[in-house]
Amino acid sequence: MQTLQTPTSLAAELRLPTNGLDYTILAIYFVVVLGIGLAARRSVKTSLDFFLSGRSLPAWITGLAFISANLAATEILGMAANSAQYGAYTVHWYWIGAIPAMVFLGLVMMPFYYGSKVRSVPEFLLLRFDKAAHLLSSILFAFAAILIAGVNLYALAIVVEALLGWPQWVAIVVAGAFVLAYITLGGLSSAIYNEVLQFFVILAALIPISYLGLKKVGGWDGLTHKLDAAHGHNFTTAWGGTGIGSANPLGANWLTIVLGLGFVLSFGYWTTNFAEVQRALSAKNLSAAQRTPLIAAYPKVFIVFLVMIPGLVAAALVPKIGTSGSDLQYNDAIPYLMQELLPNGVLGIAVTGLLAAFMAGMAANVSSFNTVFTNDIWAKYVVTDREDAYYVRFGRLITVVGVAASVGTAFLASSFSNIMSYLQTLFSFFNVPMFVVFIVGMFWKKATPKSGFWGLLAGTVTAMVNYFWIYKQGIISIPSDQGANFVSAIAGFVAGAVVMFVVSLFTQPKSAEQLQGLVYGTTSPGMTEAPAAGDDAWYRRPALLGWGAVILAALCYIPFSF
Repeated sequence: MQTLQTPTSLAAELRLPTNGLDYTILAIYFVVVLGIGLAARRSVKTSLDFFLSGRSLPAWITGLAFISANLAATEILGMAANSAQYGAYTVHWYWIGAIPAMVFLGLVMMPFYYGSKVRSVPEFLLLRFDKAAHLLSSILFAFAAILIAGVNLYALAIVVEALLGWPQWVAIVVAGAFVLAYITLGGLSSAIYNEVLQFFVILAALIPISYLGLKKVGGWDGLTHKLDAAHGHNFTTAWGGTGIGSANPLGANWLTIVLGLGFVLSFGYWTTNFAEVQRALSAKNLSAAQRTPLIAAYPKVFIVFLVMIPGLVAAALVPKIGTSGSDLQYNDAIPYLMQELLPNGVLGIAVTGLLAAFMAGMAANVSSFNTVFTNDIWAKYVVTDREDAYYVRFGRLITVVGVAASVGTAFLASSFSNIMSYLQTLFSFFNVPMFVVFIVGMFWKKATPKSGFWGLLAGTVTAMVNYFWIYKQGIISIPSDQGANFVSAIAGFVAGAVVMFVVSLFTQPKSAEQLQGLVYGTTSPGMTEAPAAGDDAWYRRPALLGWGAVILAALCYIPFSF
């Protein structure tokens, strides 16, 4: 067996042959980004405008922003690296680890979020449970948002250092400054419109890499032939070797994939991560809010090919990538193909696409951080009942603080050998416990206000104990970090649910009137709004869009199942 290595930075020899044309394309992109921020500034008059775009955006805008906010470090470098290391197992993060949860968010949870008129995910917990659950969730989310924004900054820095020769600290400061500028100027509207632009720039970067990579290895047949010879047949299948008790590079079996990734981690991330939900809350009405994650689900079905194919091609061209027999690590997959395949001009677009991806991910987390910190912590518990303009000014100020903190956590991220595993670890700590509190509170009327706080605390602590003590100290042998993350997620979910049930047995629930519009089976005025004219068209029916996305994802599994 080859010895795996997971260094923290890209190979130095991957310096790209960039020229003036490539830098011109990059400069034009940054000018456009700032221009969008300046244009969006004119529409910011109230705190609702700054934090939620005045709830005025159409579904196609919020849908593209929703998926673009997710196209960050995990998506570009992380998933390509996963593909180079694990092969076609990467499809699980999309077809079972994203699409069902995105559909559930649109069809089931968005009516509660949007109908209750909350400005953030933690604010919903204030309505359903109490201040203790609300404050704890706000603090945990704000902390996680800064950590994840730092991951995106760090990933950007190591790419820019390797590809363009800029020192890491210069890349971190420059990218942070641009994100700070356009969010501070135009608030969420600026972030969202830039994310729509970034979505197309990212596609323009990934499509040439995937196409030329496939051409280099003789098409799909040539690629699978090379990979089967080097890694075995299971490397190009989705479920091969995932039987319980079977060994595979992913270190997980079908049960932990389905429960840990497909249910707990994915539903925890997509349904409670405010960096994503915030885009849907900025939609102009409930129908548009529901359609936001559903519209995003369709490109999500196919984006896996644009990040998986480069990883597979890199594994075919450099069979020992990521091992002691090669100078390249798994994170080098896309930069290596950029160096080998792309001519100048196209190279500039690709570099711009990578920078756009990391900036989109950072902007999503910073904009959600400033909303939660301002509305859910500062305005609720520190400085209350001030004029609206005060909170807009404070929102801009806390954005500066958030970006500065992200710069600090970017250097923290450098201490972890695998950014993908690091991010999945954060999700198991912060998103999964919040999800169990939401799901129990939303479907069980007898869940009491006190159970929300204790369930959230128990889930978070259990996930951390499993990872740092049971896994890291070798109490129980788990084959890989990813496998440990799946187990941590399951443990956190179960612990949170059990504690909520026990606490609810001994504390007083809210009345039926207090739960109106907050529990499944009850309604609020926002959840029963009349559809706008033309909303009966098939492409505006959330249920039809949702089931279509699930069926499409299920069909995509067929070619990878044998």
